[in-house]
Amino acid sequence: MTTSKPPSPRKIIHIDMDAFYASVEQRDFPELRGKPLVVGGDPSGRGVVAAASYEVRQFGVRSAMSCYEARKRCPEVIFVRPRFDVYRAVSNDIRQIMYRLTPHVEPLSLDEAYLDVTGLQVHQGSATLMANWVRAEILAHTGLTASAGVSFNKMLAKIASDINKPNGIAVITPADAEAFISTLPIERFHGIGKATAQRLHAMGINNGADLRSMSATVLVQEFGKRGQFYHDIAHGRDERAVKSERTHKSVGSETTFTENLNDDDALRVQIYEQNEDAFSQLQKKQLIAYTITLKIKYADFTQITRSHTLSTAFDSAESAHYWLDKLFSDIPRQLPIRLVGVTFSSLVPAAQVLPQLNLFE
Repeated sequence: MTTSKPPSPRKIIHIDMDAFYASVEQRDFPELRGKPLVVGGDPSGRGVVAAASYEVRQFGVRSAMSCYEARKRCPEVIFVRPRFDVYRAVSNDIRQIMYRLTPHVEPLSLDEAYLDVTGLQVHQGSATLMANWVRAEILAHTGLTASAGVSFNKMLAKIASDINKPNGIAVITPADAEAFISTLPIERFHGIGKATAQRLHAMGINNGADLRSMSATVLVQEFGKRGQFYHDIAHGRDERAVKSERTHKSVGSETTFTENLNDDDALRVQIYEQNEDAFSQLQKKQLIAYTITLKIKYADFTQITRSHTLSTAFDSAESAHYWLDKLFSDIPRQLPIRLVGVTFSSLVPAAQVLPQLNLFE
């Protein structure tokens, strides 16, 4: 009688660029290298930190912090405005390097992605060597450093990529996983946010070993379906596959003003700018859209959206201006406006749509 051999563990790599936006700025502008740098908004207004260089992180400056707070913590900080077109172009170059290794790439954002390299025979079949090859190619082609995590599932690979940052790599093998998870603070588990961590601490759960000691029944009673997920990750189980083709549900762009606006012409200029950016993203992703949505946030932080769907797709950014004007005219105007955004949805890959016949040619 023969017994079937258990399947080999998957090999998952998580690549995470180091301080991506800030590193691009320091690469392109040598005078910024070695300086405490924040990519973000106006420190005298409502701007927030989009990225912080490692030089400024030692002062406690982090992404999503207000730029005002960042300057308080580091008065010498240098602020630059984001250049998202540049970041998207660099991100695309990095993605192409990943595709040279495997088609199984799942981007999470402009600066990070999962790669499934299970079964690949290149680089001696070693996922560690493959991860280092990707990092070396990124450095050679972009001048930027990346960190990598290697493990047998997505959760552990993502955690590992943060262990030896910047410009480092960490590997968590099946043999190492239980001991590693046992000492891991609850806050370090991907998928457990601040509010959940506080509830877990109140239950006496402070690390992976504590979480593993709780039954799935208790966790489900406390957290619903998420409780089963917490039980699984405490035991190193994460069966999520690397999704190499993500379905885009929407593409959009928005901006928050440094000062609230009330002037219709100025607001239309801002709306058109967000429309141009959103439509440019559509083209780069080779998608077409049938629905457009205008988002408005007022000075009191309340927000409203208005949408319109066409029977034929928007064929240019300019073709959306008419509908944006109509949607804008329907927006109540009792309060000044602090944010506008434009989103395209009802998306279809452009390649799936046959060009319309021109019967008058």
